[in-house]
Amino acid sequence: MSQAVSSNVVTDRDQNNMDNSQMDADGGMSETAGEPTTRTPALDQTMSSTRVPVDGKTSTEVTITPGMKLEVKLEDLFADEESDEEFPSSHNQDIMASSPPEASLSPVRVEVPSKFSDSDVMNQFYKRLFPWRYLFQWLNHSPTPTTDFGHREFAFTLQNDAYLRYQSFPTSDLLRKDVLRLMPSRFEIGPVYTTNPRDRKTLRKSSAFKPLAKELCFDIDLTDYDDIRTCCDKANICIKCWQFITMSIKVIDVALRDDFGFKHILWVYSGRRGAHAWVCDKKARQMDDQKRRAIAGYLEVVKGGAQGGKKVNVKRPLHPHVARSLEILKTHFQSDILQDQDPWETDAKYERLLELLPDRTLNDALRKKWSSSPGRASTAKWADIDALAKSGTSKNLDSKALLEAKQDILLEYTYPRLDIEVSKHLNHLLKSPFVVHPGTGRVCVPINPKKLREFDPLDVPTVTELLTDIDEWLPPAEDKSEGKPVADWEKTRLKPYIEHFRLFVATLMKDESDVKGKREREDAMEF
Repeated sequence: MSQAVSSNVVTDRDQNNMDNSQMDADGGMSETAGEPTTRTPALDQTMSSTRVPVDGKTSTEVTITPGMKLEVKLEDLFADEESDEEFPSSHNQDIMASSPPEASLSPVRVEVPSKFSDSDVMNQFYKRLFPWRYLFQWLNHSPTPTTDFGHREFAFTLQNDAYLRYQSFPTSDLLRKDVLRLMPSRFEIGPVYTTNPRDRKTLRKSSAFKPLAKELCFDIDLTDYDDIRTCCDKANICIKCWQFITMSIKVIDVALRDDFGFKHILWVYSGRRGAHAWVCDKKARQMDDQKRRAIAGYLEVVKGGAQGGKKVNVKRPLHPHVARSLEILKTHFQSDILQDQDPWETDAKYERLLELLPDRTLNDALRKKWSSSPGRASTAKWADIDALAKSGTSKNLDSKALLEAKQDILLEYTYPRLDIEVSKHLNHLLKSPFVVHPGTGRVCVPINPKKLREFDPLDVPTVTELLTDIDEWLPPAEDKSEGKPVADWEKTRLKPYIEHFRLFVATLMKDESDVKGKREREDAMEF
C-alpha cells in the first residue's frame, strides 16, 4: 500500500521573498530583524495545497505559493527505492547483486570538473561515506528510536534550490532512504517538536505544534571580520584569517564549559569560511528562547557592523569572562593580528586605530610619527603608543583610560564575532555535520577543540577526493582482520573526523543513560 508523503516545497525565488528569513550562505537559516527563521502560521495560510498523483499510485501533498513555478520533478522525489545496508563497503558488493545498476558500489572516478553537488557524486557520498548511525545516535540520545529523533525537523535544499521544510523520520534508515531519493545538496537540522512535524496540519489547534528542544547553537563566519582581516575578504579564506575562528573557539568553548557547566560541545567546520557550535547537554537543549538570549548576550562583546564607531564598550572592573578572554587572546593579538594581519599598515587604516585612543595630543604625535615613516609595521605602531605615552608627549594623559582603550582595541580585533540570531531562537535550523558544502565540495567535519592549531580548513577533504581515496585504498600488509569488512569511510581521510564524532556521541549517550538511571533509582527509593 502506498503512503502519501507531506512536504513543503519552496522555490529559491519564493524563499528569497520571505520577509522574515533568508538563507545563510554558510550555515543554515538566518534571521533578519530579530525574527525567527521559520515559516509563520500567517505565511502558511497564504499557501494552497494540492495532491499530485505520482506513477498512478502515490498521492503527494505539495504546498505551493501563489504564482510559484514548481520545478521539482515529483516522480524523481518520491520514486520507490530500496534502502541499502548502512555503511556499505566494497567488500560486500557480491551480496548486493539484486540492487539496480545505478546503486552499484563499484569505483566511481570523478574528474576535477565534476560539480560537487552532482547527483552521482552525492549519491556515492551519502551511500558510502555519510555516518548515518552516529548522526541518529547523536540526535536521538539513545541507540533505540525515541521522539528525540522521530519528532525532529529536517529541511532539505534540493539540487534546483527548492527548499523542503518539516521533514521527519522515525529511524536513521528512513532518513537515509529519503536523502538518497531526494539527493539534496545539503540538509539542515531543526528542533524537536511536540508532535511529528509531518502531522502538524492535522492538529485541531495550530498552537499545539511548537518546538520543545534543540541544541544551543553558535555560528562564527569570517565575513564578519572583513573590516579587520587584510589577507582575504568575502568567501575567501586562508590559514592566516582562519586564526580568527581558532581564537573564537577557544574563548567560547571555555566560557560554555567553565561559566555554564556544559560538557558536550560539538564544533563543526561549515565547509567554507566558518564554524558552528552545537551544545548538546540536555539542560541546553531544553532552554527556552529567553535563556538562549541571555547566554548569547553574555557572550556578545563586539557589537555593531562595519560602518565604524567603537564596537567594544565593556564595563570596569572587567567581568571575569572578559578578563579571562583577554588572557587567552593577548598572545594571538601579537602574532595573528599585529604580525600576520598588519591591520594598520596604511594611513587610512591607522586612522581607525587613532579613533579608538582617548588622548588627542597623543594621537597627533602618533600621526606625525607614522606619517613620516610610511609602511611602518603594525607591531611597531602598537609599541609606539606606550613609548610616546611614557615620553610625556601629553601632559594630561590619563594612563588608566589609555590602558582600558588598548584592552578594548585588543578585544575588537580578536574577540569572537557571533551571528547572535542563530543562538537566540529554539526553532532555528542549522546545517548538519558531515554534509558537503556545494561551493567548495568540502565536508562539514567536526573540529577537535583540543587540537585547534592542527586544523587547517584548506586540508579538509572534498567529496571527490574522498571517493578517490576509496578507489585507491589497499589493505595494509600487516592486516589481521581476517576478511572483516572495512567500511568505506575508514579507507578515506574522513576517518579521524568520524572517529572523533563517534567518541563524542558515545560520551553523550553514556551521560544521558547515567542521568536516566539515576533518576529511576531515586524514583524507586521514594516509592
